[in-house]
Amino acid sequence: MSVTWHRDFVRSFSGLGLLLGTVFLAASLTPSLVPRGAVVQGLLSGLSLSAGYGLGVVLRAGWRALQLPSPQGHARILLVLVAVAVSAVLAGVAIWKAAVWQNRLRALMEMPPIEAVHPVTVLGVTLAVFLLLVLLVRLVRGTWRRISTRLARRLPGPQAALIALATTALLFWLIGNGVLVKGAMRMFDATYAALDARFDEHSPRPVDPFKTGGPGSLITWESLGRAGRGFVAGEPDAARITAMTGGLSKEPLRVYVGLNSADTPAERAALALAELIRVGGFERGTLVIATPTGTGWIDPEGQTSLEYLMRGDVATVAVQYSYLASWLALLADPDYGVETARAVFAAIYEHWRALPSDTRPRLFLHGLSLGAFNSDLSHDLHQVIADPYHGAFWTGAPFPSRTWMTATRGRTADSPYWLPTFRDGSVIRFTAQKNHLDAATAPWGSYRVVFLQYASDAITFYDPRAIWRQPEWMRSPRGPDVSPDMIWLPVVTFLQLTLDLMTAVLPPKGFGHVYAFDHYLDAWAALTDASGWTREELDALKARVAADR
Repeated sequence: MSVTWHRDFVRSFSGLGLLLGTVFLAASLTPSLVPRGAVVQGLLSGLSLSAGYGLGVVLRAGWRALQLPSPQGHARILLVLVAVAVSAVLAGVAIWKAAVWQNRLRALMEMPPIEAVHPVTVLGVTLAVFLLLVLLVRLVRGTWRRISTRLARRLPGPQAALIALATTALLFWLIGNGVLVKGAMRMFDATYAALDARFDEHSPRPVDPFKTGGPGSLITWESLGRAGRGFVAGEPDAARITAMTGGLSKEPLRVYVGLNSADTPAERAALALAELIRVGGFERGTLVIATPTGTGWIDPEGQTSLEYLMRGDVATVAVQYSYLASWLALLADPDYGVETARAVFAAIYEHWRALPSDTRPRLFLHGLSLGAFNSDLSHDLHQVIADPYHGAFWTGAPFPSRTWMTATRGRTADSPYWLPTFRDGSVIRFTAQKNHLDAATAPWGSYRVVFLQYASDAITFYDPRAIWRQPEWMRSPRGPDVSPDMIWLPVVTFLQLTLDLMTAVLPPKGFGHVYAFDHYLDAWAALTDASGWTREELDALKARVAADR
């Protein structure tokens, strides 16, 4: 029996698959946009090994189908042993180099180095993922063969095989989509819903009647959700703004409508408008429609930088449309966020444009991540061309964002993909860790759009086409926070970027999808002209905020 098992194993084993799988595994250990821990690296390496091995099996099957000569007997066994030996050496070298590659990337992001990549953990997770996928493939193949055999009793062989293939594909698609995917989404939904409902002791119910959820508010404190309560109760207040800026300040106004504050997007938008009117939001010098991320979160770095810059003379209104993480919300129901963003913009904008133009506040749009995506889709040109709002500030815009794609693809030939120059820069400008907003050849126009993005942000620079072609942002010159050791390999780079997309918030502030106060402040200052501020005063504010932390 042992001899039979040995022969069956050798016949089913693909030396080419092992070699290609190991090449893919070695490539998966090279850095991508986000530093990886051992478990994430093991998952990535397992998927890469499986993809390479599967490709080798397919190529071998094609070779045999063409009836081309293949080694047999001892020659085949020798080639398999050579493949095993070469693969072991290649994998060993890659694992040894992995710590060096990761530490170079961590150095770019000002992170402490790691001593090793925990090869035992990486190898264990890699093999577990590989074996699981092999078992899944064999289950699919076994199901196809069983169906095909039964159909062959009534149909010609080719017809039976083809119908069995279609039936097997449909069966596993229904199981995967109906059981696994929907089950996972229900789990995520329940988890994020519970998190959204949780109370934070550091966000007590406000006693100020001009705060959402406080006395006289049209919106209950409980309905705001965790993100909304944190937004409303967050710093700074007027006293703190005065202390940090050295000038007389107002109490900034923050209006927030939670997902549970009303039943429909239209009702939540109407509630946001009514609450904004109640607290006097249209009487401030600046009004911002902020579209939250998928979880309903408004980045405190962006919000505080705005309120310091305006010395509190600003009102911000936001309406929650989901409590899932942005990438999950985008997969689950991308249109739901757009529907809410359009309802909110229409309600606020129509009231704003009805006010006298010489007394109404300046109106800006803002959004981070999925919030930027939905904010961009919240209106169209015909809706605002007769009376445009003043500008938009979109941070970490996801790769399919409408205006971002147009400006990036239409960039000037001498500008890199990760920091485009769009036409003369009078309308749309891009910036990153280093402030590039003053580098345009033309002065700002009356309508302005600013994109703040880091070259290491996978949510912005995720490219589904990386499965077969090198992303443009990998070409020289690369962004300052993108590792020069990153290489492109079909399939593997796509898998790397997919995991980077899910872990983009793990790097420190100023890298990945985690945006820093200083960079927000520079962008807001350029967008709004920063009346009353000099460059030296802005730098001093940055220093005071950094020292206070």
